[in-house]
Amino acid sequence: MSSALLALVLLDNPATPDMSAVAKALHARHPELATEAIGDGRTQQAQANSPLIRCGNELVAVMSMPAPIPQDQGLWARAATNWPESKAVAVRHRGHLIVSMLGKSEQPLVSARMTTAVIGALIATMPEVCGVVWAGGVARPADLWLDMSRDSFAPFPDYPFTLWIDILPYRSGDKIGAVTMGLSAFVGREIEFVTGKLTLPALFDKVAGLSVYLIEHGSVVKDGDTIGASASERIQVRHKNSDAFGGLPVFYCVDEFKH
Repeated sequence: MSSALLALVLLDNPATPDMSAVAKALHARHPELATEAIGDGRTQQAQANSPLIRCGNELVAVMSMPAPIPQDQGLWARAATNWPESKAVAVRHRGHLIVSMLGKSEQPLVSARMTTAVIGALIATMPEVCGVVWAGGVARPADLWLDMSRDSFAPFPDYPFTLWIDILPYRSGDKIGAVTMGLSAFVGREIEFVTGKLTLPALFDKVAGLSVYLIEHGSVVKDGDTIGASASERIQVRHKNSDAFGGLPVFYCVDEFKH
């Protein structure tokens, strides 16, 4: 399995999905995608019990685990900012599914799209699903995932990258900052952006725009590069280990570049 984009689908009670039903739901939600549950070709039951589902040319594995996921206080503290019920879900769930594309895709975005679509189909067919933990660091409610995963194969920049990445605000002296959580699964680093000029909504827009650009194109922003929407807006980017977040590898962005 590809561990970086492995997802955990939380269940109120342990359950095993009917993968033939999941394949039908996946096809209904994404008619452009060739889908099927992979059985031994002999019986309907073999397909229903298969741990594999074919999505186009890829295989996605779904494993049922009759136990809750390990507790991670940091994960649920972050999730609670936008999902007030998240801590209750963390406490009450009794089972989970592990979902991951087989093998290592050369393009993490391909894995993310496929895995996200399969999770949407699992939620559509399993009333037990109560939440999703993406890549070990981002938690979202099941209903949000069900809705947004319909856009799994939307063109750039409209795919549901906010299911995969958190953008968290913080204060740095008299400045404000934002840091991502989840981007490193795609490009090996998070974004840390500090500004003394932008409002918080504008800062979030900058970080979201850079995040989806990196998801689409890969780690193309080099150490020392400058980025910006116009010639007058130049934002310096450094590759470094974060001083504020425990040595986390980041694209460190500041909007005070002198030129």
